[in-house]
This record gives sequence, structure tokens and C-alpha cells, in this order.
Amino acid sequence: MKVLLTGGAGYIGSHTAVELMNAGCDVVIADDLSNSCREVVKRIEELGKKTVRFYEIDVCSEDALEQVFSENDIDAVIHFAGKKAVGESVAKPLMYYKNNLDATMNLLEVMQRHDVNKLIFSSSATVYGVPKVVPIDEKQPTWCTNPYGWTKYMSEQIMRDVCAANPKLSIVLLRYFNPIGAHESGRIGEDPKGIPNNLMPYISQVAIGRREKLSVFGNDYDTHDGTGVRDYIHVVDLAKGHLAALKYAQNENGCVEINLGTGIGYSVLDIVHAFEKANNIEIPYVITERRPGDIDASFADAHLAAELLHWHTEKTLEDMCRDTWRWQQMNPNGYREE
Repeated sequence: MKVLLTGGAGYIGSHTAVELMNAGCDVVIADDLSNSCREVVKRIEELGKKTVRFYEIDVCSEDALEQVFSENDIDAVIHFAGKKAVGESVAKPLMYYKNNLDATMNLLEVMQRHDVNKLIFSSSATVYGVPKVVPIDEKQPTWCTNPYGWTKYMSEQIMRDVCAANPKLSIVLLRYFNPIGAHESGRIGEDPKGIPNNLMPYISQVAIGRREKLSVFGNDYDTHDGTGVRDYIHVVDLAKGHLAALKYAQNENGCVEINLGTGIGYSVLDIVHAFEKANNIEIPYVITERRPGDIDASFADAHLAAELLHWHTEKTLEDMCRDTWRWQQMNPNGYREE
């Protein structure tokens, strides 16, 4: 099977590419490298032991996408490409709506022209907004609190509508919770540009000495230790979830939403202490003000993924912490050293 990964050189895309290649798939990547670099593609090939057909293009360009589909006999698409920083989306909403929705619509149009009918979409638990109850199952109402979340919500709706109009389509909307960790080789991992938006890369940059201390945003939430609780999932487990979704899409038509998470909620301080214990290193931190829009707790009910995809997480929190630290130690400045 030949699978196109838009945004395939990014954090989740790169790990998914390796899992697909290890499962015997041929991988084509379309990525503008705005959140990545060419070194990632080399390392994907190294770990997957295959050559990747790589296109450095903006998925918002329909002509560029058309070239990719014309030159490759694509069987299925996994759509990762898109801007993803919540704070930036609040400051630059038009950029987010234009970029993320244009990419989705262009991709669907080109897929339709080439009769490609299998699509896995990289959605997000942000579509649930402030959850009414936890754990969160797929029947919970969707309502977003920022433009990034709305672009995921709107992309989902566009895909549902397109699916309703075309009975040949099979689309799986994967709602991720919080991916962390890295490939066990230490060759690929999360390499944010600038100050990390996510907890684990911030912790690892403090551990390696790139940051002085971790800022913990608020300790007055309604949780066991006052810090925000989230569902953290190992990126390799998440990548394997995409492979399971592809297998499901081969045999089903229609559109379905599926959570990918562990079903366990860990607080910020739980993660800090787990990282310290797993790696025998101290993480200095300071409690600061809450960030606007942050919620008390969010974690998944992942029963539907088990039922439909026969997928379960395998990695522990200790694995997530150790793999993150191995990646950081082997790549203290991320991919930019090579």
C-alpha cells in the first residue's frame, strides 16, 4: 500500500511514517518543513529501512498536491499538515483558518479527482472544549475554545459532509489527546522551534540545561495536586493507532470519530516527578499564573478505539519519560546539529 502523509516530517507524522514502513507500506511525504527539516526524512528512511518519496510543498497549494497525486499511485492519505499552536491561533486567527481549512479542502478535492477514498485525519481532543465529564467519550458535545480547535472541528465537519455525498469514502477522524515521548532509538522526537508550547519538551529542555526552570501554570485547579490533568500518550502508540485506523478504513465506508488516548489522567506535577524518577534527574520548577483557557482535567475514554480498531496503548509513563530524555540527550539541540 502506498500512503501519502501530509505533514509527514513533523513529530507525529515522522513516527507514523516509520511504523507504516515497518509494516511494509510505501510512504510519500508532502511537507513544507515549517515545523521540521530535511534531516527528519533521512532519519525516517534510516529507521524504516526504505526510501521515502519526499515533496517539499505547501499542502495549501492545490497545483503542488496535484503533482504529488499524478506522480504516485496513492492508496490512502493520512492528513497531519496544519498549524498547531493554540496561543498563536488566538493571536493570528485568520492565518489558522486559511491555512488549516485550505489544506483540508484542497486535499479532499485532489483525492476526489484521483479516486483516492481512504483518509485518516489528525484531529484533536481540543474539539471537546471544556468537557462536561471525564473521561471523555466520542458522544460528548464538541465546542472549541480557540481558533486552532475550531479549525479541527470545521475540518471534521467538512469531511463528514464530503463523506455523506460520496459513499465510496472511508474517513477516520482521530482525536488525539497529548502525545509525548520519542522513538526508542532516540533518532526522531519532538523538536519545537522556539520556546516549547508543550509540557514534555519543556521539561526535557530544562533537564538538558537549555531552560533554567519549568513554569507550572497554576496550582489551584480542581485536581488531586492543584495542577492541570491531561491524558499523555506515547507517540509510538499514537503512530500505531494510525496504522490500525488505516486497516479499519480498508474494510469500512463512512466517517467515524475515534479518541486516541490512554484513559489515564496525569497532572503536570505527576509528569515532572515521573520524569525525575525515571531519569534520576531533578527538574526545578516555579508555580506561575494560570494560562487563559486552560481547564482542570481532560482524559480519554478510549473504548471505541479498542472496539473498532483493536488498538490499545502499550507504553507506560516511565517509557514516555525515558524515551523523551534519550531523544533529548542524543539531540541536545534537536535536529539542527546535523
